[in-house]
Amino acid sequence: MLRALPSSSQTILRNVKCIGTASASMPPCDYQPPTYKGMSYDEMKEVRKKNLNPALVTNFSKPLLIHEGHMQWLFDETGRRYLDLFGGIVTVSVGHCHPKVNEAAKEQLNKLWHTTNIYMHPKIHEFAERITETLPGDLKVVYFVNSGSEANDLAMMMARLYTGSFDIVTLRNAYHGASPYSIGLTAHGTWKFGFANGFGVHNASNPDPYRGLWGGYRDCVVQSVRATESTLEGGECSSAQKYVDQLEEVLSYSIPRGQLAAFFAEPIQGVGGTVQFPLGYLKKAFEKVRAYGGLCVADEVQSGFGRTGDHFWGFEGHDVIPDIVTMAKSIGNGFPLAAVVTTPAIAATMSKALHFNTFGGNPISSAVGISVLDVIKEDKTQENCQVLGPYFLNKLAEIRDKYPIVGDVRGKGLMLGMELVEDKETRQPISPQRMMEVWDGLRDLGVLMGRGGHYGQVLRIKPPMCITKEDVDFAIAVLQQVLDKTCDK
Repeated sequence: MLRALPSSSQTILRNVKCIGTASASMPPCDYQPPTYKGMSYDEMKEVRKKNLNPALVTNFSKPLLIHEGHMQWLFDETGRRYLDLFGGIVTVSVGHCHPKVNEAAKEQLNKLWHTTNIYMHPKIHEFAERITETLPGDLKVVYFVNSGSEANDLAMMMARLYTGSFDIVTLRNAYHGASPYSIGLTAHGTWKFGFANGFGVHNASNPDPYRGLWGGYRDCVVQSVRATESTLEGGECSSAQKYVDQLEEVLSYSIPRGQLAAFFAEPIQGVGGTVQFPLGYLKKAFEKVRAYGGLCVADEVQSGFGRTGDHFWGFEGHDVIPDIVTMAKSIGNGFPLAAVVTTPAIAATMSKALHFNTFGGNPISSAVGISVLDVIKEDKTQENCQVLGPYFLNKLAEIRDKYPIVGDVRGKGLMLGMELVEDKETRQPISPQRMMEVWDGLRDLGVLMGRGGHYGQVLRIKPPMCITKEDVDFAIAVLQQVLDKTCDK
């Protein structure tokens, strides 16, 4: 059932009610990029092979060369247009090259690029005030950094300094970064190197209503086929307590008594394949963690800035207030910008020694961040997520019910996922070869989606928040066309 929408969303909703028959015709775009005149495709492949980090992988069996973007659209070197439903890995929030954000960056470029924080400059102070206004409780002190990994690094250090403890707990299937420090928080073997990156970090059982030990109800207009393995009472799912019991086992067996530093959690797991927890889990988990003396850290790198629709921050949908919030990606619409927000008491521990970040909160990134907040409000992107999300999900649910290789669809707002399987009964993940056929097929018809999950079996749908109903209908029609072809094989 859809929740009641605020009055500000009613106009958008009127444009969504008539579903009709989806068309495979790509919606029009009023922007035409100039002819590409850069390095050739083959030259670029050669340079990438010789001069770039070999760990840099590309999407699709044949890499795309993207040279220009406009709102929800990307253009390759031939001028071909693609609907971007992945937003640069959930990074482009208000649209590629949004004119207002571009103008804010240009205006600041002509005034002041860089001083570091040894001097005061206006933008970092304006941005700090604006970003903390969006957060509840005593979350009033912000540290600006440059990436999500860096933000989670800093959150780890803050938690350890404040509590005087070292051990940290995360969830299996979580992704919190790939720096030498934050990679310890990440619980995906495919992202880990063979050195002691997880020293002091423990992983609890992942509360996954589709693939976990128990089913469960989640905060989604579409439920997992395993939802009825649990019960729902008072807005709380019975499997939530079972997973919290698993968490307590880790706390009891693996953590020195009373010496927990922190628990990190994504409100919706991103890289892990848009996994939502059973209703009530995160609230119970936070209560348990605090009983053991730890701080609660919400990783909002992918779920923040209105993407989930109902709330500005993903954790608000779980009825919790964290002690520390990390954020990146959408905060800068693609500009390298991130932040850690915490309470004055926790922030004070950082004054025990000198702490410095050369580029964090520099004038240009701060100007961009302020502009992104303005655009989210002016363009009503959160309301767009709140309306289009359920519409998109219900259309994806129809696809799930029709095709034998679609096991689950889930998510909230415009943070969605579709899990592909070989067998719906066993939930065996789809083979890498068939997954690539689907992925490539979407691209060939002009739709770009991401890929995630432990087995690489989940299509990640996390577009710029400016997409339209017509874009959704086009994506659904293309998806059906590709699945028809794959299933026929």
